[in-house]
Amino acid sequence: MKVLVTGAAGFIGHTVSLELLKRGDSVIGVDNMNDYYDVSLKEARLARLTGSKNFIFSRIDIANRDAMNALATANPDISHMVHLAAQAGVRYSLENPFAYIEANVVGQLVILEMCRELPDFKHLVYASSSSVYGGNKKVPFAVEDRTDTPVSLYAATKRADELMGHCYSHLYRIPSTGLRFFTVYGPWGRPDMAAYLFTKAILEDRPIKVFNNGDMQRDFTYIDDIVTGVLACLDHPPDMSADHDVPHAVYNIGNNDPEPLMRFIETIETAIGKKAEKKFLPMQAGDVQATFADISPMQENFGFKPSTPIDVGIPNFVNWYRNFHKV
Repeated sequence: MKVLVTGAAGFIGHTVSLELLKRGDSVIGVDNMNDYYDVSLKEARLARLTGSKNFIFSRIDIANRDAMNALATANPDISHMVHLAAQAGVRYSLENPFAYIEANVVGQLVILEMCRELPDFKHLVYASSSSVYGGNKKVPFAVEDRTDTPVSLYAATKRADELMGHCYSHLYRIPSTGLRFFTVYGPWGRPDMAAYLFTKAILEDRPIKVFNNGDMQRDFTYIDDIVTGVLACLDHPPDMSADHDVPHAVYNIGNNDPEPLMRFIETIETAIGKKAEKKFLPMQAGDVQATFADISPMQENFGFKPSTPIDVGIPNFVNWYRNFHKV
């Protein structure tokens, strides 16, 4: 099949693209290569894809309707999409809110319109986030829980994406699935995420910032487990039978095993062989104390079973970091 992957130079996007290529699919990758973080990392990820004869890359902003429409016109045989392009980061949404509306809301609309126009379209899988649960105190987070109390603009845009996805599935029978990602980490990961930030600081003998005085838990999920889940969803679109109201579904995709932040830091320290200097700080605006994914629907429908604990995933990440940065 021919798959459009947006955010193809991103952490999850480039890894999903690699797996699609390995199994014989054709991939059209789209990314605007913005400078939210070091572009050279995005270029290095992209270089892992460009050697494949089944990969085509276009440097496009997904919010650019004309450019995306031209791409669809040139590739009418696109049958599937994995839409991962977005303005990421909870904290950055406090500084640059308009970037989130443009990329996450306008971009989602452009993608949905593309799906509507493609003649033989089969399934859209798009990225949502565990952030949609806001200040939810009930754990584990289940997809049926309330998501109308976001604590960041980023979370609000991701919930808007889900509502738009449901709307287009209802109106135009577009099969679509939203995935609420829970703290993805691993080799080739994002520099604004905890594993990367902590590893970099420790190796450079700088203090790490530990928010909420370390009283945090996250459902850290290894990249290989995430990609397995994404492809399982992509291959199984929601029910399109006449008696099924809306071919739209939302799932949590996480490790189902939250770790205390301090143990996460200890695991990085062990992998590096050096203790971190810790600067304890209060909770940041827009952040939450804990995340914990109920993944039972993913397990039941797709056989999804994360298999990588942080004791394995963190050393893998640290090894990659040392090799990539030659430190």
